[in-house]
Amino acid sequence: MEKLARLADILARHTHGDGAFDTPLAGVSLMRTSTPTMPMPVVYEPTLCLVAQGRKQAMLGTTAYVYDAANYLVASVDLPVMGSVIEASADKPYLCLRLNLDMTALSDLALRHPSDEKLPDDSPGLSVNRTTPELLDAALRLAALLDTPADIDALAPLFTREILYRLLTGPGNGVVHQMARANSRLNAIARAIVWLRAHYAQECRIDDMADVAGMSRSTFHTHFKGVTSMSPLEFRTQLRMQEARRLMVAEGLDAASAGYRVGYESPSQFSRDYARLFGAPPARDASRLRSEAPAAAH
Repeated sequence: MEKLARLADILARHTHGDGAFDTPLAGVSLMRTSTPTMPMPVVYEPTLCLVAQGRKQAMLGTTAYVYDAANYLVASVDLPVMGSVIEASADKPYLCLRLNLDMTALSDLALRHPSDEKLPDDSPGLSVNRTTPELLDAALRLAALLDTPADIDALAPLFTREILYRLLTGPGNGVVHQMARANSRLNAIARAIVWLRAHYAQECRIDDMADVAGMSRSTFHTHFKGVTSMSPLEFRTQLRMQEARRLMVAEGLDAASAGYRVGYESPSQFSRDYARLFGAPPARDASRLRSEAPAAAH
């Protein structure tokens, strides 16, 4: 508990108000939220989310992943989820350290430290596991470098590598090992997701995505849904809706223009899909969001 309190203290001192904050540590950002938040769409990229205080929930399809100071979350592929902080207050805000996962370093460590744990290749793209004392200790030493910036260049790569090692050797390490294997089906799905994120505004035939993954159409569809809890077309719709929402809120586009930008030819179909996902028509939802403070990210 002492180490957890120290980590929370560091994160609190290096965040000013609610939001997401970049840091001088490569691949590390900090999140702070002083109130529970409504579910908001966000794309989780391959990352570790380690909470020092509070609790958050990520909905992937119909499955809820809850993570807090006792349990970290790993996203193994790019995933559109609905995220909400479910435990936070002004006295005890939600505080989270987010580390982008370096796949080159992860692959090198996986070769040196193979895993005995066996998991299906289509394990879900989100995983919640117990935060071990060893992982917490490494994260604390990395975060503490924010107080001694002169040490960052020399020590941050070592502490980051130790965190990756703890993920590979700790509970639930099978998913992390799959991420590091170039020939795993998880990595094949990850390649298809990266392609889909670059082409979501286009027609995007399933056969094209299957070719990128190196799978037959039926095999690809099965494993894609196993990893993402969505069909490829449902996944594309999520990406389109999230970008359309951003265009309306951040850039002031009207609903018809935003729908067209993300690949819809029919404004009515865009409105139906948008309302089904977000619970309100595009214009009304965007107006509400503009009047509210932005919610915290991961």
